Amino acid sequence: MGKLAIAKEFFAFLKQRKKWWLAPVVIFMVMLGALLAAGESSALAPFIYALF
Repeated sequence: MGKLAIAKEFFAFLKQRKKWWLAPVVIFMVMLGALLAAGESSALAPFIYALF
Protein backbone atom coordinates (compact mmCIF):
# COMPACT_ATOMS: atom_id res chain seq x y z
CA MET A 1 0.00 0.00 0.00
CA GLY A 2 2.91 2.38 0.65
CA LYS A 3 4.11 2.54 -2.95
CA LEU A 4 0.60 2.99 -4.28
CA ALA A 5 -0.10 5.75 -1.78
CA ILE A 6 3.02 7.61 -2.87
CA ALA A 7 1.92 7.46 -6.52
CA LYS A 8 -1.58 8.67 -5.67
CA GLU A 9 -0.17 11.54 -3.62
CA PHE A 10 2.21 12.48 -6.43
CA PHE A 11 -0.58 12.64 -9.02
CA ALA A 12 -2.74 14.63 -6.59
CA PHE A 13 0.16 17.09 -6.26
CA LEU A 14 0.47 17.36 -10.05
CA LYS A 15 -3.26 17.96 -10.41
CA GLN A 16 -3.45 20.55 -7.66
CA ARG A 17 -0.29 22.50 -8.58
CA LYS A 18 -0.77 22.19 -12.38
CA LYS A 19 2.75 20.83 -12.80
CA TRP A 20 1.98 18.24 -15.47
CA TRP A 21 5.36 18.77 -17.08
CA LEU A 22 6.92 16.83 -14.18
CA ALA A 23 5.12 13.58 -15.08
CA PRO A 24 7.26 12.71 -18.16
CA VAL A 25 10.43 13.50 -16.21
CA VAL A 26 9.47 11.15 -13.38
CA ILE A 27 8.31 8.42 -15.77
CA PHE A 28 11.61 8.64 -17.68
CA MET A 29 13.61 8.41 -14.44
CA VAL A 30 11.64 5.34 -13.31
CA MET A 31 12.14 3.66 -16.69
CA LEU A 32 15.87 4.43 -16.67
CA GLY A 33 16.18 3.04 -13.15
CA ALA A 34 14.37 -0.15 -14.17
CA LEU A 35 16.65 -0.50 -17.21
CA LEU A 36 19.75 -0.11 -15.06
CA ALA A 37 18.46 -2.60 -12.49
CA ALA A 38 17.69 -5.13 -15.21
CA GLY A 39 21.06 -4.54 -16.83
CA GLU A 40 23.17 -5.28 -13.82
CA SER A 41 21.49 -8.43 -12.57
CA SER A 42 19.98 -10.43 -15.39
CA ALA A 43 20.66 -12.35 -18.56
CA LEU A 44 19.47 -9.30 -20.52
CA ALA A 45 22.65 -7.40 -19.68
CA PRO A 46 24.47 -8.07 -22.99
CA PHE A 47 21.48 -6.85 -24.97
CA ILE A 48 21.05 -3.72 -22.86
CA TYR A 49 24.77 -2.91 -23.07
CA ALA A 50 24.54 -3.17 -26.86
CA LEU A 51 22.04 -0.29 -26.84
CA PHE A 52 24.63 2.08 -25.42
